[in-house]
This record gives sequence, C-alpha cells and structure tokens, in this order.
Amino acid sequence: MSEARITTAIDRIEKALARIETQAALSRSPSASAALVQKHETLREQVTASLAELDTLIAGLER
Repeated sequence: MSEARITTAIDRIEKALARIETQAALSRSPSASAALVQKHETLREQVTASLAELDTLIAGLER
C-alpha cells in the first residue's frame, strides 16, 4: 500500500469519526444517544485496530 493511499485512508477514518462525534453531540434522545455512544466506541475500536495495521504496514515499507 502506497504512502498516499495510507494517508487517504487515515483521512477518511478521521472524517468519519468527526461526523459520528458531531451527531453524538446533537443527539437529544437518551436511548438514541446511548446507542450512538456504543456504535462510536465500536467504530473507535475498529479504527484503532486499522491504525495499528497501518503502522505495521508503514514500518514494513520503511525497511
């Protein structure tokens, strides 16, 4: 995976997180908010795993 593609992927992930955080802040329903918080946490865990994988790929490219 090229460095440009990695950067693009990270940018897309960060934009998705920003959209989720915005919607979480705007949510008025407690039950909807709780569901969104859970969804956000799940996404955050997936992003963390993806970033770790990207770090591994980048480290492999630097060798």
